[in-house]
Amino acid sequence: MIQRIDQDKMREWFNGDQYWEKAKSGEYTQIVLEDRHPSLTLANEPFCTRSQMISYRDAANDEVARVHQYLRTDGSIGASGRPDPKRIFRHGILFRLKKGSPGSTGI
Repeated sequence: MIQRIDQDKMREWFNGDQYWEKAKSGEYTQIVLEDRHPSLTLANEPFCTRSQMISYRDAANDEVARVHQYLRTDGSIGASGRPDPKRIFRHGILFRLKKGSPGSTGI
């Protein structure tokens, strides 16, 4: 089942359920799905910043979240300083951004 939610709710759940923290600690595996260089000039990021789409996977290799991030050459995350969630799997439901909402990539 897929449900569409707005960007604010997606970020609230992503941050509240600590998906990024679990990925950083190794509880989730991070798989790079897309890695573009250079990043879009509209992002106003430093030269050589990479635009990435990352899948977070649990121990069963099931995707639990998908995020976009700007990875800077120093290893920090650009823009807000946190990955931007595009989809999350929560309580047996795949949540995606509403079509046409800010941050929606259509994937």
